[in-house]
Amino acid sequence: MALLQIAEPGQSTAPHQHRLAVGIDLGTTNSLVATVRSGKTDILCDEQERPLVPSIVHFSSDNTTIGYEAGSLASQDPKNTIVSVKRLIGRSLADVNMRYPNLPYHFVASENGLPLIETAQGLRSPIEISAEILKKLTALGEQRLGGALSGAVITVPAYFDDAQRQATKDAAKLANLNVLRLLNEPTAAAIAYGLDSGQEGVIAVYDLGGGTFDISILRLSKGVFEVLATGGDTALGGDDFDHLLANWIIEQSQIKPETDGQHRQLIELATQAKIALTDNETTALHFGRWQGEISRAEFATLIQPLIKRSLVACRRALKDANVDVSDVQEVVMVGGSTRVPAVREQVGTFFGKTPLTSIDPDKVVALGAAIQADILVGNKPDSEMLLLDVIPLSLGIETMGGLVEKIIPRNTTIPVARAQEFTTFKDGQTAMSVHVVQGEREMVEDCRSLARFTLRGIPAMVAGAAHVRVTYQVDADGLLSVTAMEKSTGIQSTIQVKPSYGLTDDEIADMLKASMLNAKEDIQARLLAEQRVEAERVLESLRNALLQDEDLLNDAELLNVKTAIQNLDELRQQHDAVAIKQGIKALDQATQEFAARRMNKSIRSVLTGHSVDEIDKK
Repeated sequence: MALLQIAEPGQSTAPHQHRLAVGIDLGTTNSLVATVRSGKTDILCDEQERPLVPSIVHFSSDNTTIGYEAGSLASQDPKNTIVSVKRLIGRSLADVNMRYPNLPYHFVASENGLPLIETAQGLRSPIEISAEILKKLTALGEQRLGGALSGAVITVPAYFDDAQRQATKDAAKLANLNVLRLLNEPTAAAIAYGLDSGQEGVIAVYDLGGGTFDISILRLSKGVFEVLATGGDTALGGDDFDHLLANWIIEQSQIKPETDGQHRQLIELATQAKIALTDNETTALHFGRWQGEISRAEFATLIQPLIKRSLVACRRALKDANVDVSDVQEVVMVGGSTRVPAVREQVGTFFGKTPLTSIDPDKVVALGAAIQADILVGNKPDSEMLLLDVIPLSLGIETMGGLVEKIIPRNTTIPVARAQEFTTFKDGQTAMSVHVVQGEREMVEDCRSLARFTLRGIPAMVAGAAHVRVTYQVDADGLLSVTAMEKSTGIQSTIQVKPSYGLTDDEIADMLKASMLNAKEDIQARLLAEQRVEAERVLESLRNALLQDEDLLNDAELLNVKTAIQNLDELRQQHDAVAIKQGIKALDQATQEFAARRMNKSIRSVLTGHSVDEIDKK
């Protein structure tokens, strides 16, 4: 493994070497920055002792403001006040327009199709706007800690893809902030509760913020968090609670707000009432000349449909993770809206256990990130753990045609777990050989073989029907465990290997150099191998079909199909990927009528002897 920094067993970092590091929760609505001081986690507040920094940026012609000041300008200058930029980062303009059609900004497409927002200071990208928020948080951290930061752990949603994660890193780079690691938000919350220490099992993280809801199902094994499934609702949050309560007040008072100012006043009243009901059974309401009150029970009834929506998403995530609700050992609550008693009660009922709520749900993600940052810069007392280790060469698996499918890319920090699904190539296949390889090249023959094992007992099915989940897990000591599991039966096979064993730094460098020097040839070889595999798959499938239903073709048609088969078989032996692709297309065209007749035969066999009513019941 590529060792970057370790702590000696039983020795802590000398006091004069204490490095300043922070955890940053870069949120959609609000952001926070936290650190570890004297062994305790701490949120760094601004000069007014406010822990939250609104994720809002305002551009005027000569000034940029961030946070509360920017938020105060939103109503009078909405086009230059950017809120919830996290929704936009790493997305294409087409995606943004489809997901958020009612945003008040004027967008322009960049050369590569990414969104740029027209502001008083010209065009600004979501990355640049996020960088402004990170600059504010960095300045806050340095001001409170009294020195330059060594680095930060920044949290991102578990569902963020590579583009969104890279965009977040790019924003940090623009802010001159050293990113120690991007950490999944649910993982950070679990770390804040100490769930990474000694415990193993399934953890659910229920994150209900101001504007969005996320549910994450994690599995903790040997100190490694694996995200099994994520879900949620991007249009569900505490703001929706406020709007429901505001509408209730309108119905009760018979007073409809007529100006934007009155509407904002009503929403503020609803928000304050929601907060008051967290600790009180009832709260008084005053709107215009109307006076009334609402009880906690009435509010719970009002928001019941929204809570139910979140629980539907939880059920879906559990199903995606192939986990029963009874398997969940802990439920972590994240986001300010989880303070609502009805939310906590119904989540507890759904999971059958009391959720963890002892840490402020607004702060829990930032605090977990701070713990991780403290470890990664070497400040953790008496730490014997590997502080920052990365995988020097990609870990992959051999697929049909001698191709390499990378599971864990090089430079991924450990511990880490990644999984991918594979399927069978031939009808009736009951075993699958798993070949674990290491390296950056596209073909297995150019990579380093680490291990082989076989998964047996796969139910005999048609090709492509079986689902085999292959999981690569690297622990903090660099030990790789590979598990293959057939999903319908649960049968599995596992092997362990030390990927770095026997490799010197020079050998690693040589392998990287070879991958760069041969990049063009490797891609061409991969394209050829992929077309050969596809040709073999098509030929295998068609030959099996002819064995069963050759009688559906007359002699001339059969000759035409067999000629196309022979042509593709000959092309498959050659070294022209384009020609093979054209041969596959020609065979497809030659067999379309045969495929249609087979489909009709299958439908007739299903319908024979059954009435329409019987078929409907099926």
